[in-house]
Amino acid sequence: MLNLSVLLEHSARTHPDRDAVVLGDIRLTYAALDAYANRVANLLVERGVKPGEKVALSCPNTPEFVAVYYGILKAGAVVVPLNLMLKRREIAYHLADSDAVAYFCFEGSRALPMGPQGWAAFGEVDTCEHFFLITAEEDGDIHGAERLVDALAGCAEEFESVATEATDTAVILYTSGTTGRPKGAELTHANLVLNTLTCRRQFGSHPEGHERHLVALPLFHSFGSTVQLNSGISDGATLVLLPRFDASSALGLLEREEITFFAGVPTMYWGLMGALNDGVDVDRIARNLRVAVSGGAALSVEMMKDFQARFHVQILEGYGLSETSPLATFSDRARPSRAGSIGVPIWGVECRLVDEDWHTVEGADRVGEIAIRGHNVMKGYYNRPEATAEVIRDGWFRTGDLARRDADGFYYIVDRAKDLIIRGGFNVYPREIEEVLMAHPAVSLAAVVGVPHQSHGEEIKAYVIRHDDADLTEEALVAWAKEQMAAYKYPRQVEYVDSLPMTSTGKILKRELGESPAESMRPAV
Repeated sequence: MLNLSVLLEHSARTHPDRDAVVLGDIRLTYAALDAYANRVANLLVERGVKPGEKVALSCPNTPEFVAVYYGILKAGAVVVPLNLMLKRREIAYHLADSDAVAYFCFEGSRALPMGPQGWAAFGEVDTCEHFFLITAEEDGDIHGAERLVDALAGCAEEFESVATEATDTAVILYTSGTTGRPKGAELTHANLVLNTLTCRRQFGSHPEGHERHLVALPLFHSFGSTVQLNSGISDGATLVLLPRFDASSALGLLEREEITFFAGVPTMYWGLMGALNDGVDVDRIARNLRVAVSGGAALSVEMMKDFQARFHVQILEGYGLSETSPLATFSDRARPSRAGSIGVPIWGVECRLVDEDWHTVEGADRVGEIAIRGHNVMKGYYNRPEATAEVIRDGWFRTGDLARRDADGFYYIVDRAKDLIIRGGFNVYPREIEEVLMAHPAVSLAAVVGVPHQSHGEEIKAYVIRHDDADLTEEALVAWAKEQMAAYKYPRQVEYVDSLPMTSTGKILKRELGESPAESMRPAV
């Protein structure tokens, strides 16, 4: 028997008086958080929610997310976290597709109007019977919706967690849906417990026994939920929550809360470096920061070097997807990092490179699609046996991501298979072009896509954010790139922009750039 909620229960017994979650002036101890989750579990059982049934959750990084997440698990139900950027139609789709019987929804704000959207979507799904409105305001209300604070009134703070099998589904994480309608990846209790314990093995523990995480990654995403939520809770860490990433706010929390563990996507690191000013005590942050983790997309070599030089901490890069719980490969903190590498397979996991027919691609530095096998691979896509069969064979899951492996076994993402540009018959990997462009002193951030071309099939176009004081013209950057790269690689088109479209997890949405036929990056660690 195994239930993911044991992570919280153990830390509540071991560190009852330690701060578990922090948000502004709110500080909940482990004992208080566990009691809160128990009340949620009692509520679900009282409303007739049975073990194995699905319960959806739309909530930013707040204490309520953590309590509801573990409360659902304690009741033996399955957590279905939803992206906060979803609109009414999309929410209704996820509720119906997952067969959710209950829905916890954050009321939101003018900038994030989740409550009304969620309430309207709930009304469209007949199988979903219970709607609980999460609101931080005492007078928060949506007409007809049941406020969570009222629903919990009278619910006991004690609960004996439902015994679940290790192979039972614990969480359903929906993929981004860039290649069709989103699919729900079923992750078991064993998937997530083992991936969580591997995180602790990978990153080690604080020498004084008390890690302090800055949680800027959204908890509805696999990166944040495993690497920080589950891993941090299992370690008795204090999770300092940041509901919406803002570089200046993040730097302030890194300093004031004496953060020891930071995880982010490359655009977060880019934002932190851009927000540094004389008012930031970099030395104080560096003294406390023990672990820095990057994933979700490739971190540029220049950004890695700049961050490590300022904060004196090695950035550990990892790789994985929602379907792999998510960790699959990671840098080894005991060995010098290799610029641009996503590391080696984590404990208990195998990786290989395959061609379109699943044949292994042999030899160092040859490009193939990453395939993964191990304790981290999902059960499958919920109610989609055909889609599951397309990506899983003999326990191996093929990711759709292209990589090479060096002679020492270190993996390097070449690009997403869906982002590959074919120009005049030559394969061009956007990530390589982006790395070169970002080496130019005037370039702050770059995203490269393929755009339709009458004779070449696709042409290479770069969307570029310049440093504030740069006056480099588009033509000058094209000319510079021409000197740096082979004739078939350099971008013929450059467009300067003030910002790039990003997902709620901070990854660049390439499908929204121009007329690119390339699709957005798939979810990864």
